[in-house]
Amino acid sequence: MTSTMRAVRLHDAGGGKTELRLDNDVPVPTPKAGEVLLAVRACGLNQVDLLTRDGQTPQTPPMPHISGTEVAGDVVAVGPGVTQWSVGDRVVLDPILSCGECASCLRGATNMCVRGRVFGVQTPGGYAERVVAPAKQLLRLPDSLSYAQAAAAAVTGPTAWHMLRRRADIRIGEDVLIIAAGSGIGVIGMQIAALAGARVIATAGSEDKVRQALDMGAHFAVNHRDPSWADQVRKWTGGRGVDVVFEHVGKATWEGSLRALARGGRLVTCGGHSGFQVDINLWHLFVKEQTLIGSFAGTRQDFLDVMRLVEQEKIRPVVQQTFALEDVARAQAMLDARQVFGKLLLDPTRAASA
Repeated sequence: MTSTMRAVRLHDAGGGKTELRLDNDVPVPTPKAGEVLLAVRACGLNQVDLLTRDGQTPQTPPMPHISGTEVAGDVVAVGPGVTQWSVGDRVVLDPILSCGECASCLRGATNMCVRGRVFGVQTPGGYAERVVAPAKQLLRLPDSLSYAQAAAAAVTGPTAWHMLRRRADIRIGEDVLIIAAGSGIGVIGMQIAALAGARVIATAGSEDKVRQALDMGAHFAVNHRDPSWADQVRKWTGGRGVDVVFEHVGKATWEGSLRALARGGRLVTCGGHSGFQVDINLWHLFVKEQTLIGSFAGTRQDFLDVMRLVEQEKIRPVVQQTFALEDVARAQAMLDARQVFGKLLLDPTRAASA
């Protein structure tokens, strides 16, 4: 086995800035007790990668840092004490790392672990040819499921499932508004809402994405760059508003999301990459008896539920494009510019584009 590998790493460029660089001589990590070494076959790009790059996460990881939370690949080595996995096994990684011992873990809320970490954020991730992962975090891939399908849903799927099914408790016949439906999480959120028997209303940032959301089955879709988008949603619902808002954008869509919410409605949010500081009129909140719900990632059970649904083709991840390691900067620029419908993936075995 080679002792070095290629990996895309964030380097400290000084002045609070980082530099994304492909390094060709990174030492291959050695799996410790309870760990395995994976050959990465697919790794999803996420908004948290951009937040890490731009220094907007609560804690800056040690540099140089390898991002990448959604990983699928092959086991190529096992550490001491690992008996459940063998070289050659095809696996996908549950990226929410938990201790298994705290009160949250013992009641199944592994996403709320007091010692929890996110793979690829607080640890080295999948922007590399090889990565070490805890053996207990792996799930075997059936032959019918590709690396790309698994990686494209490993974070976005459980997060959307946790938001809509566990936290917002969507019900048959409700109107559910999916904000930024063209995002990786939005594409899956639309499908989960439809599976639950809800009417799906979508927003997107371009007319092309609006069309794609309708093609995927949204009952109504609107461009959220139009200042009147929330009023259009209310009009479509007969002036009532929606029962549930699936919010993850933050400041840019927050006011419209609240305006589109019905009396007694629930807004569930898991992110705010356009800005975390938002305003709220408390009068409207209590007079309309609305509920604001925070949601973070997904539990181990959410991960298992979503992967089963992906295997059954009841949830179909959408992959717009797959990139080589050499093209990570271009892929992140596309994500930054909102030029993506669904997911972008990395494949370290892919040759660089011309």
